[in-house]
Amino acid sequence: MVSILLQLWLLFLPLWTQAGAGKAPAEIHIRINQVGYRSNDAKTAILFSADPIREKFALVHAETGREVLLLRPEKIEAPTWGAFDHYYGCDFSEVQQAGTYLLRGKRSGSSSQEFRISDHAYDHLQEVLLGFMRQQRCGYNPTLDMVCHQRDGRSFYGPMPDSTYVDVSGGWHDAGDQLKYLITGSYATAHMLLSYSLYPDRFGDLTNALGQEGGNGIPDVLDEARWGLDWIHKLHAAPDQLVHQVADDRDHRGWKMPDEDISDYGWGPNSYRAAYFADGRPQGLNIYKSKATGVSNLAGRSAAAMARAARIWKEDLEDPHFAGRCLDAAMSLYALGKEKEGYQQGNSFGAPYRYGEETWADDMEWGAAELYRTTGDRAYLEDAKKYARLAGTVSWMPHDTALHYQYYPFINMGHYALYDLVDAPFQDSLAAYYRSGIESCLARAGTNPYGIGIPFIWCSNNLLTSLIAQIILYEDMTGDERYSGFLLQQRDWLFGRNPWGTSMFTGIPQWGEYPVDVHTSVYAMTGLEVPGGLIDGPVYGTIFRSLEGLLMNDPDEFAAVQNPFVVYHDDMGDYSTNEPTMDGTAGAILMMAYFAGR
Repeated sequence: MVSILLQLWLLFLPLWTQAGAGKAPAEIHIRINQVGYRSNDAKTAILFSADPIREKFALVHAETGREVLLLRPEKIEAPTWGAFDHYYGCDFSEVQQAGTYLLRGKRSGSSSQEFRISDHAYDHLQEVLLGFMRQQRCGYNPTLDMVCHQRDGRSFYGPMPDSTYVDVSGGWHDAGDQLKYLITGSYATAHMLLSYSLYPDRFGDLTNALGQEGGNGIPDVLDEARWGLDWIHKLHAAPDQLVHQVADDRDHRGWKMPDEDISDYGWGPNSYRAAYFADGRPQGLNIYKSKATGVSNLAGRSAAAMARAARIWKEDLEDPHFAGRCLDAAMSLYALGKEKEGYQQGNSFGAPYRYGEETWADDMEWGAAELYRTTGDRAYLEDAKKYARLAGTVSWMPHDTALHYQYYPFINMGHYALYDLVDAPFQDSLAAYYRSGIESCLARAGTNPYGIGIPFIWCSNNLLTSLIAQIILYEDMTGDERYSGFLLQQRDWLFGRNPWGTSMFTGIPQWGEYPVDVHTSVYAMTGLEVPGGLIDGPVYGTIFRSLEGLLMNDPDEFAAVQNPFVVYHDDMGDYSTNEPTMDGTAGAILMMAYFAGR
């Protein structure tokens, strides 16, 4: 019997051997931060495959081919992601020598993209993001050298008869479309002003006030903020007036260049557009109505921007006239917000999607804190403390899902603005508010191999840059650096250490994988690259599959690593993941400035 079995084994051995030899090894995917790592950063790569990874990887100096470090991938114990069962980390933090590197498998030859180790890896990227902001300008667009939407707009819900002409030209186009919102415009303006205040020496002067080449003696970030401030002044033309939106989703009925807008709001194509006033009540011209309980979210946030601008233009730019205008506007806006406490949402016309902000106390805290800092009036300080207690830890951070822009802005800047104006016990409370949110995200980070702490709702990248900003500001407030490693994990995801191996910023880095087929009219009409914009980012598959009017244009280039849980597509048809946003990009400027020159 044994002899027969031996003969059978010898007979089939070649077949088994051939079958085993013919099995192709599973592809090994390597994910790194394509922009690079500063010398003292924690430096990690993520590897994943359908099969266990049993080989070593060399860190190779790209210019010389020299192997600098030999690494054995360490199994990541966090739950797996999608179709891949095996995740590993490679830690090369000990390497600090500046240069260009890549990771390469010793047996498979699997190789990462090239990346840099350099303390200057992030220098000037904040300026690239400002370039995207200039491209989004409405009125005069310096990138396209184009004048557009000079007839914005005609009033609705205002104190004057509907369809009265009001001058609300200017501002920024919100995203790939050409709507304009105070919801996002006020945030973008205030955020750029804060970024300048924190890092004034990290912004250059390469353009004039119109965004054209050639400096004007003013940092470009302030030129861009001024574009937003001038627009807010127009929206708040009187103490009882505040426009919150120009145009609506009638804008979405086709690709078009800004100066040839085919949208029709009742006065013919490329003519007047609707200007919606914030009146603190639900609004809607068609079947979809927005919710509203007041105007404090818009007024408080705009007041914060104006109050900070008053200090900057008085102290840094020595322009008392404009500083005075901004201070007057700040006080007037804040008074309006205090009179009509509550939130005003964005309006939609023929689609169910809108900016559904439902928070406002954080904005009033922010406005009151900035006004106290500017005026010294203690009434503002007491208001700020009251609103801070009311806002508390209210945030998207502990939630796995939320409505679109429900918890906006995605970071409570009021807590930071107030922190150094109050006593130590109150400071402890404010720090605890920030820490509570960060800890919620840290707990969520343990549920995936990438250490990412956000829920993948629409505009997930905005959440990610806001989490980064909250950690940065928390460190600045308290000196507590316990979350610095967590911060770097979030940053690295944005630049390619993610399932798709792509940056989430258009054109960054120039040598890397980044979004190209973005959902914007300019790209669709011209094919021109749209550099410096932060795209919406990955979403839960359930959200992606539920959206109306979403049609993919091309086969999925990331199909091999895609999964139904969280999806991203570099496809012009995917407005849910691949549309660059103005406010998201403005929010990322603080992060970029933080890493530049550190």
